[in-house]
Amino acid sequence: MHPALVVFGYGLITALATGLGALPFAFLRSVSPKAVACANAIAAGLMLGASFGLVAESTQHGAWQTIVGATVGVVSILIAQRVLGRHDVEFGRARGAGAQRMLLMIVVMTAHSFSEGVAVGVSFGGGATLAVVITAAIAVHNIPEGLAISAVLRPRGTSVLGCAGWSIFSSLPQPLMAVPAFLLVEAFSAVLPYGIGFAAGAMVFMVLVELLPEAYGHARKPVVALQVSLTLIAMVLFQQYL
Repeated sequence: MHPALVVFGYGLITALATGLGALPFAFLRSVSPKAVACANAIAAGLMLGASFGLVAESTQHGAWQTIVGATVGVVSILIAQRVLGRHDVEFGRARGAGAQRMLLMIVVMTAHSFSEGVAVGVSFGGGATLAVVITAAIAVHNIPEGLAISAVLRPRGTSVLGCAGWSIFSSLPQPLMAVPAFLLVEAFSAVLPYGIGFAAGAMVFMVLVELLPEAYGHARKPVVALQVSLTLIAMVLFQQYL
């Protein structure tokens, strides 16, 4: 089998793993306002924890490149919010602000997946053993990312299957970017910190501007803060010992 097909297959595995994050929502019969707040808090904690891990990894490849990427990520979300705010957005059963939040979540996590796809492809340049380890790590890491996506989509009427589908969709850049990154390792290694920084900046901004304000609107602030903190710590530890 051609090496590029092998790389694509590994990248596809990481993308499919993201869909597993929707499974917990198969056991929820109803979604109350408090459940929405809880879901947003969980998503916020997972995304913040992932962002911290991304920054820690990215600065090893270039600190100022990471800062530039993060700044571009924040500006991109600002522009996306402005553009979406001018239209009556629909996403599944949701309309208006809820639909905008769902769409932004998909956009942010899809952008995040580009850097992970590059990481998979670049890892193959270091040999098969390194590639397997990195691919497995990203695949497992993608499950809570799918949970974060589902936590935003499910309370707004998206089916469990739909949540899994959108989660997998958000990770499709991983197999698509893994192949060119494998074929052009040196070129993609140079842009990796920019991409990782972009994803981290976009996720942090999304949490602070979209997820947390809504969570605080449906639950007591200490409860939301506790959920975010515990989820963030769990995500950081998960990445640390993965």
